[in-house]
Amino acid sequence: MKFVVIGGDAAGMSAASRAKRIRPDLAVTVLEKTADVSYSACGMPYNIADPGRAIEDLVVRQADVFRKKQGIELLTGHCVEAIDRENRIISGVSDKDQAFRFAYDHLLIATGASPMLPEIPGADLPGVMVLKNLQDGRNIKAWMNHHPVKRAVIIGMGYIALEMVEALCARNIRVDMIKPRPLFLPWMETDLAAEVMAEIKQHGAALYPGHDIKRIERRNDRLQIICPDITLDADMVIVAIGVRPNSRLAGEAKLALSVADSISVDDTLRTSDERIFAAGDCADAIHVINGQKTWIPLALRANRSGWAVADNVCAQPTRLAGIAGTAVFKVFDLQVARTGFTVKEAENAGFNPVAVTIQSRSRAHAHPGSVPLWVHMVADQKSARLLGTQMVGREGVAHRINAPAVALHANMTVDQFQQTDLAYAPPFGPTWDPLLTAANQLLKKL
Repeated sequence: MKFVVIGGDAAGMSAASRAKRIRPDLAVTVLEKTADVSYSACGMPYNIADPGRAIEDLVVRQADVFRKKQGIELLTGHCVEAIDRENRIISGVSDKDQAFRFAYDHLLIATGASPMLPEIPGADLPGVMVLKNLQDGRNIKAWMNHHPVKRAVIIGMGYIALEMVEALCARNIRVDMIKPRPLFLPWMETDLAAEVMAEIKQHGAALYPGHDIKRIERRNDRLQIICPDITLDADMVIVAIGVRPNSRLAGEAKLALSVADSISVDDTLRTSDERIFAAGDCADAIHVINGQKTWIPLALRANRSGWAVADNVCAQPTRLAGIAGTAVFKVFDLQVARTGFTVKEAENAGFNPVAVTIQSRSRAHAHPGSVPLWVHMVADQKSARLLGTQMVGREGVAHRINAPAVALHANMTVDQFQQTDLAYAPPFGPTWDPLLTAANQLLKKL
């Protein structure tokens, strides 16, 4: 049996490796259009912050390990251009301009996502870069090594943008952040977003939300971001306005698409063609709160779905539960986390949401080093079900968010969550954990 995988990052290599472990006799072929496989994309901003670290430090497993130790036919520099579903053949062209064709019995599309680029003149100028794959990281580090970058502009204010502002400031680069939409973090509760904004400004970066970018120009060896009301100078521009799923292959093969043009899959990761699977950032998922399709690219989901595909290909039936959209990121000394719905998302899903925002402490009142910690919690007025949580603080946030994430998977009410037996010790939190305090306050509204 021939198992062919398109894409050699998290979902693709997880599926290929697991399939080979379960069935060593299985013929597994992976086609990756770049030169890189199996690397920690999430670690790139932190690598860029350190000029002494090679970007190759992020490679988890070298390509030859997959080839020689696991017996996977791993072909880098191979771009798949078409899927012939009737004859079960994929075709494309290698980076050496050689056409190729591979037959498959089962196919996995794990093509990931691509950065969105603004449709403005000058977005393709040298020095205007994105950060998604390892080559993007190489390009950014190479530019900084060969150009005296003293000022940078980041277009966008999402996760990658917020991690990159810290990385650039760590290299003593003055950073301006700009985007057309007026709200800094539109999904975040206002008080929590204000704390993140203050942290960024405290470290010397400037924020310019609500400015329409008309074009990017190069003048006197510098880039200029031109808006109707302001002009920002830069030696480098990072575009981080979001990503979109790489679903073109699937769409052209007439496979069903879903939210945000992601590839529609069921809980076995099968597409509308039972012989074809999709996993990772190119595929959709079910949200655990309302059971509806959603598209939230997540690293854990990509790896987990790759495993599930391998199990199903190897006749070990596996179904995946949904996702809660749990995420955490670092902004200088702040930890920022979320899980589940915002108030607006809950309203759009048909709930009648109520919410509270509380300020607590990261440690017991009298314990040295205690710092403020903010919790925003959302519930449904009718059912009292917990719908979402957001947290911001200098410590105690990153792993604490896992408690409400588990509660969402368990469909817990606020009262049930408030009764959970959370750990307590003075160095790690108050007797009443901040999450329990928020739940107590939310109960008063239900």
